[in-house]
Amino acid sequence: MDEDTTPHRPRGIRRLALGALSGLLSGYAALTTAELASAAVRPEAGPVIAVGGAAIDRTPPEVKDWAIRQFGTNDKLVLQLGILAVLASLAVALGMLATRRRPLAALGVLALGAVGALAATGRPDSTGVSDALPSIAGTAVGAALLYHLTGRLCRAVTERPPAAPADTASTGRNSDEAGGGGEDATGYEWDRRGFVLAATAAAVASTGAGLAGRALNDAQGQGAVASRNNVVLPAPASAAPPVPRGAALRIDGISPFTTPNDDFYRVDTALVVPRIDTTTWRLRIHGKGVEHEKTLSFEDLLNMRLIERDITLTCVSNEVGGPYVGNARWTGVRLADLLDQCGVRPPSRGGPADQLVARSVDGMTIGSPVEDVMDGRDAMLALGMNGRPLPFEHGFPVRMVVPGLYGYVSACKWIRDIELTTFDAYDAYWVKRDWAQRAPVKTQCRMDTPKPFARPKAGTVMVAGVAWAQHRGIDKVEVRVDDGPWEEARLAAEDTRDTWRQWSHPWQATKGSHTLTVRATDRTGETQTQKRTPTIPDGATGWHSVVVTVD
Repeated sequence: MDEDTTPHRPRGIRRLALGALSGLLSGYAALTTAELASAAVRPEAGPVIAVGGAAIDRTPPEVKDWAIRQFGTNDKLVLQLGILAVLASLAVALGMLATRRRPLAALGVLALGAVGALAATGRPDSTGVSDALPSIAGTAVGAALLYHLTGRLCRAVTERPPAAPADTASTGRNSDEAGGGGEDATGYEWDRRGFVLAATAAAVASTGAGLAGRALNDAQGQGAVASRNNVVLPAPASAAPPVPRGAALRIDGISPFTTPNDDFYRVDTALVVPRIDTTTWRLRIHGKGVEHEKTLSFEDLLNMRLIERDITLTCVSNEVGGPYVGNARWTGVRLADLLDQCGVRPPSRGGPADQLVARSVDGMTIGSPVEDVMDGRDAMLALGMNGRPLPFEHGFPVRMVVPGLYGYVSACKWIRDIELTTFDAYDAYWVKRDWAQRAPVKTQCRMDTPKPFARPKAGTVMVAGVAWAQHRGIDKVEVRVDDGPWEEARLAAEDTRDTWRQWSHPWQATKGSHTLTVRATDRTGETQTQKRTPTIPDGATGWHSVVVTVD
């Protein structure tokens, strides 16, 4: 007798696979429904964005700093993909659970919705309970769909087919009839046609809902785009002088003196870039020592005396030799003048407030020393960047710029509120996460060329890069080859002490492996320390080195 050697599936594997598919379809429906519902509230209320924001808020500083180092400006995309991967895994698990415990699985979906709703309403920028609506709507649809789809499979454990005729019973299986039910590996029937139709309809409807939600959310931002396109920056009353000849070296591989807007680094916590219409934007100035509170419109700022300055910004998450530093020409209102109009006095003149807390529309809070923003430096509320209105990614319509301070204590983007208070009374966002209250930019030097592990030819090799010590200025840059003596590099012309400074050094390279090291000295006479420290709590220190092999 011939033996059937065809391998059979393990008991119930088909039902579990179809349950997993049901879970994925239900999760997809929940997310796309939430996307559509968020168009009636605001994009930031969507569950992925809300949960992602909550995750950022609760991530330890060391992990957050690691993510920035590893993924750069793609850290937010990586986070969102990670959230989607976790949701997909949970959807698969709940789908398989639903093949045996449908009510329990549906409750699991609703629990996930509750997490999204709590995350949305618990964000600093939450507008109220309405932010919970996208998560609630999405999970209601997802739970109902999961219950329905797996109901087509649950017949497999509740309904047996009629007894097979005698001439077919010996085969151990029924033949499938077109348009009828099928029998899985366990011998139970399931509604194949109903399942396929429901799953297909759900996939099509979910895709439509997602596309409609995305289109509606994009349409809401068109007013902001139009308002930015209509902005005409007035000529500044105090224009920046032309960049001096010789400030921008013509050396392959060196960073351009002025960083193009598209290349300027972006480090923030916003998963959705705020798009703000200038016609509705307002800035409130209030708090301790404010004698005349003000609420200003964008038009009010445009009509004030504008200044234009070249200023280099640096992120505190910038490692030694890192990319998170850039130089731009900023146009805006001098912050000290605005505070003076409000009757604010710095602590050195008897003012009661020593901290200026700037609040963004996305809930970010940044605390700056009042003394620093009123000590004569060109701290400003910037409206323009490199001759154009601020890009949305860099804070349109208005952001703060304070030379000499790391961004986390000065560079509030999408600003909407300024409160005068004290450091004792209030800890801003990053201070609550173990970063220092005060953080002047540290003197640093970076080698742009040659790159690490480059293989230049023997002979003259140009070593070049940038150095910065905002509000102090760079006095000297030195280069060392291996353990040899320090040799002074040639400095490019200085624009201002608030900008970085390019430098170069012709190196007579000999064959073999070599370590190149650079260090800078600022105008106070302080040479950057060799000691390597991490970015937390107030910026990294150490010398930048690269290893090259000369052929």
